[in-house]
Amino acid sequence: FANFVDVLRLAADDGDRSRPIRCQWRIISPDMSPILSSCGVAISPHERIGDLRRFDYLVVVGGVLEEETLLVDTRFDDHLRHAAEAGIPLVGLCTGSFVLRRAGLMNGYKCCVSWFHNSDFLRLFDGLQAVSDQIYVVDRDRLTCSGGASAAHLAAFLVERHLGKALAAKSLRIMMFNEAAKGETAQPTGRLEVVVRDEVLKRAVLLMQHHLEVPLTIARLAGKLKLSRRLIERRFRSELRTSPQAIYTQIRLDHARHLLQRTPKSISIIAVECGFCDGSHLSRVFRSYYHKTPQDFRSGNGVSALSQDIC
Repeated sequence: FANFVDVLRLAADDGDRSRPIRCQWRIISPDMSPILSSCGVAISPHERIGDLRRFDYLVVVGGVLEEETLLVDTRFDDHLRHAAEAGIPLVGLCTGSFVLRRAGLMNGYKCCVSWFHNSDFLRLFDGLQAVSDQIYVVDRDRLTCSGGASAAHLAAFLVERHLGKALAAKSLRIMMFNEAAKGETAQPTGRLEVVVRDEVLKRAVLLMQHHLEVPLTIARLAGKLKLSRRLIERRFRSELRTSPQAIYTQIRLDHARHLLQRTPKSISIIAVECGFCDGSHLSRVFRSYYHKTPQDFRSGNGVSALSQDIC
């Protein structure tokens, strides 16, 4: 929220004077109760939701992903549907895209979701795929972003669209961003202990992280990136001095290590969740990388396992 609005604020006036001259914004809500942000700061709405046709965009700001609220609190849904019917472009910041999807307003649209929440999106919305290898996505009259700094870049995209590139650049410079990032810029990777600079490789790694239980073939991975397998392999070897298969295995093992440390799941269940045939397959590969078995690794981290018979 703050990143998005600050870009608008700085573009709206000269210098840092904050007058809403070139663009304006309002915080609206079904009632006038303070809105509690994720960090605990209360935001007061300017007004109740009324006639939305006077707005050029309607921005839904996401918060902490609490399923009981996300799936039950439908106070906004009718308003969002009326806005969509009126042709008002809808913007979802961070988990705001979950709200748009729940309201049935992302059908047929690409939807950007943070890599951190990708598995939640798949689980809550019947396996529907989201875009988690870009920082934001503009698909006609639906604009969604992964949250955090990407909200500033999405706002800068809108400022450039309506007010020009100079004002978008000015906002970002004052906010200490070097330059505007395009929507297809790769999201940061998760737990992988490898620094990846190449944008194509970042997207490849993200796709690997999102397909752990049923790993993609390298040919399929290359197809999703619209590149040849040979080119993907060449770029991996050029930057990381190894093959995409080796990095994929490292990602799966890294996730297995995380589950061994943080959960009491059985070795067999962890093996399946990380794309290995069974517990013995995971144990062989794990030992070849870390010179200890998953059981030895777990016992050294003080986590009790569930019965190995649970599948």
